[in-house]
Amino acid sequence: MKLTTYTDFGLRALMYLATLPRGELTSVARVSALYDVSRNHMVKVINQLAREGYVEALRGKNGGIRLAREPRDINAGRVIRLLENNLRGIDCGSPACHLIPACRLRNALAEAMEAFLQVMEQYTLADLVENRDELMTIFTHLEAESLRRSAG
Repeated sequence: MKLTTYTDFGLRALMYLATLPRGELTSVARVSALYDVSRNHMVKVINQLAREGYVEALRGKNGGIRLAREPRDINAGRVIRLLENNLRGIDCGSPACHLIPACRLRNALAEAMEAFLQVMEQYTLADLVENRDELMTIFTHLEAESLRRSAG
């Protein structure tokens, strides 16, 4: 199972937000810079997470983004189901496959995909950031790198 970059960055953004002190705001630009991803790409991800109630987005001069729920209330598998656009594991129509009438591969892949998602549903965001101190050290290093990139 390979997640799309969209889902990958959605999970990474949530992990970063979960390491911030409770209620602290950050910006989409900061999250984008942290992961060295296009701000426009991250805006789309954050907007969807906000629409679904995972992220709170506050507009205005003192605005920003933060988690809208406690990390223990955010299920990783459900987030993946929400963000992934192809959970079938295969696209039988691109290019058109001649095996469709007799194919058992797509059912096997669908079963495997469901097993993957069920395993991921056993994890919350809190589980994924249980090593908060270690993650914060990495985030601090990444933020310093991001500042060097933007200054240079």
